[in-house]
Parts: sequence; structure tokens; C-alpha cells
Amino acid sequence: MYDYGAMNEMNGEPVSYKKKLIEVALPLTVISDEGAREKAGGRLDHPSELHLWWARRPLASARAVLWSSLVDDPSAHPDRFPTEEDQKLERKRLFGILERLLAWKNSKDPDVLAEARTEIEKSCDGRLPNVLDPFCGGGTIPLEAQRLGLPSFGGDLNPVAVLISKAMVEIPPRFAGLPPVNPEARSGSGQKLKTWDRAQGLAEDVGYYGQWMRDRAFEQIGNLYPKAALPAEEGGGEATVIAWIWARTVQSPDPSWDGHVPLVRSWIVRKAKPNKPAVWVEPLVDRSTRMVSYRIREGGDPSEGTVDRWREGTCLATGTPIGFDHIREQGRLGLMSRQLIAVVAEGKPRGRTYLAPVPQPQAPDPLWSPRVPLPERTLGFRVQQYGMVEWADLFTDRQLVALSTFSDLLGEVRPAVEDHARLAGLADDGVRLRDGGSGAAAYADAVVTYLAFVIDRCADKWASLVPWQPGGGLVGQLFSRQAIPMVWDYAEANPFSSSTANWKGILNRVSTAIAGLPITGNGIVCQRDARKRLEDVDSPMVCTDPPYYDNVPYADVSDFFYVWLRHNLAEVWPDEAATLLTPKAEEMVANPYRAGSREAAREHFEGGMAEVLDRIADRQHPEFPATIFYAFKQQETKAGGTASTGWETFLQGLVDAGLQITATWPLRTEKKSRVVAMKTVALASSVVIACRPRPPDAPAATLYEFRQALHSELSEAVRLLQDQAIAPVDMAQSAIGPGMEVFSRYAGVIRADGTRLRVRDALVLINETLEGVLSEEEAEFDADTRWALTWYEQYGHEPGPSGEAVLLSQAKNTSVDGVVKAGIAESQAGKVWLRHWEVFDLDWIPAHDDRLTDWEVAQYLMVRLEHSESTAADLLRQVDGAAADRARRLVYLLYQAADRRGRTSDAVAYNSLVLAWFDIVRQAAAEHRGAAMTLEGT
Repeated sequence: MYDYGAMNEMNGEPVSYKKKLIEVALPLTVISDEGAREKAGGRLDHPSELHLWWARRPLASARAVLWSSLVDDPSAHPDRFPTEEDQKLERKRLFGILERLLAWKNSKDPDVLAEARTEIEKSCDGRLPNVLDPFCGGGTIPLEAQRLGLPSFGGDLNPVAVLISKAMVEIPPRFAGLPPVNPEARSGSGQKLKTWDRAQGLAEDVGYYGQWMRDRAFEQIGNLYPKAALPAEEGGGEATVIAWIWARTVQSPDPSWDGHVPLVRSWIVRKAKPNKPAVWVEPLVDRSTRMVSYRIREGGDPSEGTVDRWREGTCLATGTPIGFDHIREQGRLGLMSRQLIAVVAEGKPRGRTYLAPVPQPQAPDPLWSPRVPLPERTLGFRVQQYGMVEWADLFTDRQLVALSTFSDLLGEVRPAVEDHARLAGLADDGVRLRDGGSGAAAYADAVVTYLAFVIDRCADKWASLVPWQPGGGLVGQLFSRQAIPMVWDYAEANPFSSSTANWKGILNRVSTAIAGLPITGNGIVCQRDARKRLEDVDSPMVCTDPPYYDNVPYADVSDFFYVWLRHNLAEVWPDEAATLLTPKAEEMVANPYRAGSREAAREHFEGGMAEVLDRIADRQHPEFPATIFYAFKQQETKAGGTASTGWETFLQGLVDAGLQITATWPLRTEKKSRVVAMKTVALASSVVIACRPRPPDAPAATLYEFRQALHSELSEAVRLLQDQAIAPVDMAQSAIGPGMEVFSRYAGVIRADGTRLRVRDALVLINETLEGVLSEEEAEFDADTRWALTWYEQYGHEPGPSGEAVLLSQAKNTSVDGVVKAGIAESQAGKVWLRHWEVFDLDWIPAHDDRLTDWEVAQYLMVRLEHSESTAADLLRQVDGAAADRARRLVYLLYQAADRRGRTSDAVAYNSLVLAWFDIVRQAAAEHRGAAMTLEGT
């Protein structure tokens, strides 16, 4: 048995555990902003640079969820924080720690991490739980658990996911603090650092041996990548090629043209920029030879492409339509070809030179290629119908030669690393990495593992389905999303250039990511089905991001990498490379092609997930909540936060498994500015659910008892959510947490007719109760504001009959003349209308208003925010805290009314004000302190 800690009285209900911060309050704005910054990319030391994995959760989100699942909420300690104000102050302190912890610049700061760990240990009485993610995927959650100093466990059925996670959490701690073993570093001539923290020595060696591979590969196949001859106007001479741009071609269906024609989405190779015209490829049709050639043009009007995904192709020579059926048939018959249409070479520093195509060398047969079949059909794959039936078909011959050459060189690297490691003093024990070794043999395995990842990252860039990006002058990647679509014109990168998609650049990204990985503690990741992995770990605190239905066909898309990893690492990781392709039958996704029908796919997914939830309920550590990320699909959400069947089904599964939901928090990874710029009020992209095993002796409740408890507890919860400036668009989703906490604490909610209330019906009641709770706040506003709020609900900013305005004013204890005098409304010719905030005076001063209203404070904040946050902050300093609080709560009601009535632009504006609220408050406080210091100085 576990010591549940002191009993807490929460809303009159005894709670036999200490509530954690995540179950009461979270600084969602900070978490979402850090997630958005992380998602924007640009950090070379980010762990995601090691290897691609799909639908990765931002590290900041995982770190926040883990930390707040371990740290007590102040309400769990009424002896130390007896009043609501005491609890608010303590939460503010905890939020400050969390905010520092989430900033990427602090992710390796020992002082910040120590501060965060101190709070964890204080709340856990020094007994840290085992953190388990049974669907670890790209390793985000085990990695962040390890960063926080927790025992970290992961599991996944997919061997690619397992190897990525092992490379993140198992390998770096084993070789932490070791200097590099390569001879150049040991001689001192190439040593970059004097001390070797974390896994910096290992990272240095990966870079060294990767460079050796590059040099050897260039000796062997450099002749396949000739330099380009520059024309006289470009200064003559030769330049290294960055990429060759190719177009697929098919036989024209027009019998008058006996030849192939190109399929090109766009002829533009450099988009127009200030002081730089567009560069594009001009196709030249020679009717006498039935050939098409190409030249480079600058400026002018580019020709239209000859194919796109929405319409038929067009024969460049005759204008005859080329149907997709014809194109697919050409592909299946092996008649689809390709033609070089442009060459991109290195120009001035970091520049690009665009050249007409020239003949290329014939590539020899590759040393090895992945002649393994693609899935016949699966989610997001379209290339099979164009004749690409094996993984090798996704590459050109030259690309296969390059990838197989680098792969072959791994066999030469490993014994060299092992020899050098022995000379550097590592144990010559022969124990391999897979067996827990940390000597020379294991070290060589580690270096080869990371170099195999470099080859995988190159494969993502060196496939014949990679587009050229004319905006940035860059080679794209195959997996810009979790699918393999057809690409007509594509870029073939030069592995030996010093520009985009070259071997050395990709190698540097991987080695830099290794150097930044945490090394605290030891993580353990196993290739195991989630249901079995939950049985392996003793009383785990589960935190997981499970696959959601049919979002990503992980097993199928990861085979792209697995075929290379299996070839390159079968001797290093024989268990993970034991199967020809990744396991499919037990994979927990709804794949109708594999299951045979949509219904069978649904049953497979929901049945498997139900088993997982049952095991979580049975195995979860009783002192901590389990946390589960749920990723929304766009089509399953509706305005106002009400979710459709998928969300309801998942919540029902949690309840049926015997789990009590204690919180639901919406997380978004779009920047605030982007949301505003898009003029949308989109829901958060995912939700994190906190839940605990429901006590086996939990009582049932009548529908009346449920309603009473729901209203009582939701009122307090909503006020707390507003204090955290939850975006109005996310309020309904956030309120589901405290609402479902009430519903799921009961063994069942029983209607008068004896039937049980389902989650779908509970969600309806929660939404209704939320609307009632928000509406009750109207009583706290002044009479003029209450009139304006009701009028806005009915008419918005459109004119309405003055007779109705008079009746409403009498009901609200004001008058039409009064609201006009207050500056809220205008009246003329028998009509009354609310003034729009856009016409309000930017220089309004509250102290000079002899009929100050909550409505005016909110509206003037709106107009000031459109000018700048600092201008809004200046206004906020001029009103007292109570008036500011009422204005903020008024904005929630206005958002609700605007959303209900379909006034999208108003809803976006009101939502934006709440999103910016904390920033405005911070600026107002900072200006106030600055003014106070100035007065003191005088």
C-alpha cells in the first residue's frame, strides 16, 4: 500500500491524494508560447535533429506536463496555504519556476534544473516515481523525464522509434563526460574543447568519423557529381553543383507528337525578391526532332506548369490533356522517364547560380539497395500507382549509389572507432552496446548508430520525391508531412557541396544534437507492445502521447528509414532489426487497408486502446495522475470547443476503464500572432488529460446530485481558469476537466429511468452549466454594461428599435439616455446601436469619465490593443484591479456571444485580448515599477 498523504477537503469532498498542480492550474499561455517557438524550429541542438519522427510533441509541453504532475498544488497543503490568496501567491511562485524551466535557453542550465528538481523532490518526499511512456515514439517524454532527473522508461512496438529513443536517453548518459577518442583529438591538434560535458566527446567523434566517411566517399564516387561550367557572364570557370532539378516525363497521348513531354508543377527556380527578379526554366519545343530542351530565364512571365494535383496534365507540345490514368499507366509499365531541366550551382558567398542542363554521368549499380516492397495501399501513400512498388524505386540510381556507399563505409568505421577507443583507455571488454556495455566495443556501436542516423536523414533529402524550394533556394525533404505523395519535378542534392542537403551539413546537425542531450540518470527503452510494457514497470507514473486513430500510419512510413537502418545496424542492434519490415499486425492505428474495412479498423484501434487504458488504471502509481495527450483532427472539432465522436469516444474509454478525469488542458503550438493574422478562433491543436484510478468503492449518483455538484464545482473552476487568462476559444475545452472530474468520480450517474448517463450527455450538461456560470457573472457588472451585453447578444453593432432599447434599459435599471451619455451607444431616428470599439478615442482617460463603465474599459482596451500592447498596458495602469478583472471577465462573455452569433471578426478580437492579457499586465506592472522608482529617485 502507498501512503496517500493527508486527506484534503476540496469543495466539501474528501480527496484521498494530494492534488498536483496540473489538476488545478497551469500557465497555458507560457506553455503554448514555448511550444510554438520550439515548433518554429531553427535550433541546431534540438533533439529532433537526430532523426525524423512524425507528430512530435514539443519538448516544452512534455516538460511542463511532467513537472506539474509531480509538484503539489498549494491547495493540497491547507496547513501552509489556508486561504485562496495564499494559494494564488504560491501558484504564482510555482508558475515562475515552470516558466524558467520551459525556456529553451535554460534546458541545460544546471541551476534552473536543480530548482525544478528541488520542487519535485519536496512534493514526492524524495521518492521519485518511475515515469513510463508506453508509446514513446520519438522519445520526447522519456527524454524530458530524464532531464528532470526521474527514472525514465519507454516502449514502442516500432523499431525505428525504439532506436531513436535509445539514442536519446540510453546512450548519452553511458558515455557522459568522456573526451573524444579519435586520433586527431587525442593528439590535441583537432580538439575543439578543453572540457567535455554531457556527451560532447561522443558528438565530436561522430563528427570526426562522419567527415572521414565523407572524404572516403568522395574518393570513390565524387566523379558522379561533376562541377558545372559557368558562362562568361558569370565569370567563367567551374562551380560546385548544389542540386540538379529533374522533371518526370511521359509519352504524349497525342499521336501527332511521337515523344516524351515533361510533367512540371512550376517552372520557377527562384522566386522574385526585392531587387531580384524571378528565375525560371523556359521549355523549348523542337517540332522537327520531337524533343524538348530548356534554358534559364530571368524576369518576365514564367510559363504555367504542365501538371498539378488538382487537374489533368497538359502536353507541352500540343496542348492535349494528359489524364492521370495515362500517367499512372506509363508509370506502371515502366515507361515514365525523367529529364534534367536546370542546374543550381554555388555562386557568390551563400548565393545561387542557375544554369541550363548538361548531360550527367551514368551511375553504376549501387552496392546495395532496399529492394523491399512498399505497402500495396496505406494512408497517405500515392506513389505505388505510378509504378513505384519497392522502397528502392523512390531513389535515382545516383542517389542509391551515394546512400549505399556511405552505408558500406560504416563497416570500415566501426573497427577503427573500437581500436581508437581502446587506445584512449576505454575498457577492452567486448561487451556490446545492446548488452549494456560502456567500453570500447559499445562506444563503437554508439558512434555507428548515430552515423546510421545521418544516412537516414540524408535519405530523407536524397530521394526522387524531394521538391526544390524556390523561395529559399533549398532542397526540401521527402517527409514534409507524414505521407509520401507524388512529386513531379524534384531536386537531386549534391552530397559533396557545401550548401543545402549536403552530407557534412546533415552530419553537423546530428552531432550538435548529440552534444545537447541530457545525461542525468539512465533511461531504459524497449521494443514492446504498450500493453506488455505497462506490465514491465513497477507502479509507473504514466505520461504518454498515444497514436490517435488514423492520423499517422507510423509503421508504413517508418519503413522508409527501417530498410536502411536494418541494413546498417543489424549487427549492432540485432533484436530491433530482426524483421524484414516494421511490425504491422499489432500496431495500434486504424488502418482500413490493413484491417479490411473502416469498421474493422475502428474496432482494432478502440479495442486495443481500451486494453491499454485498463492497464493504466490497474498499474498507475496512486500518488500521481496519469497524463495522456490527445491530438485533435481538424474535422472532429466544432466552434465553441464542442468535440465530436472521436473525443467523446476517448473520454468514454477512460471512464469505462475505471479512470477518473481530473483535468483537461488545451495546448496550442501556433504563435499568438499567427492565430490573429489568420483571423480565426481555431481550437487548440491538442489536449492533455490528467486522470487517476477511480476508487473501487466509488458511489453512484443521481442525475440531480451530479447537476448540483457540477454547478458548485464548475463555478470555482471557471474563476480559476479566467485568472489564468485561458483563451475564450479554449474555455469550453478547459472546463471539461473539472466537469468530467465530477462525472467520472462516480461509479455511474443514474437517470430517473435507471439508465446510465453517457459521456456524450455529460459533455452537453457541462457545456450548459458553463454557459450558466459565465452568465451569472453578469450581476457583477454595472447597469449600463449589463444593458450593453444583452443588446450585443441580440444586435451586435447593428441598429435596433429604440422601443426595445427602452424596455431593456428599464429591465437593467438604466436608460437609453444614460447609455448614450456613457459613450456606449448612439441613438437617432428611432434606432439605437452600440458604438464599435474602432471609433473609440485612443486618448480616453478613465479618471476624466464621469460615468465610467466596465463596458468602456473592455472596449477601450480593444482599441488600444489594436495600436500596441504597451498602449493597452498604459490604460490598464489607469484603472483599479477590480475594474480590470471585471473587464476581462466581460470579454469572455462577449466572445461567447460573438461565437454563438457567428460574428467571427469580433470573436477573433475578443479572443486576442485575452491571449495578450498576461503580456499587457506584465508591461503595466513594469511601467508602474519604473514610475515608482523615478519618484523615489527624485
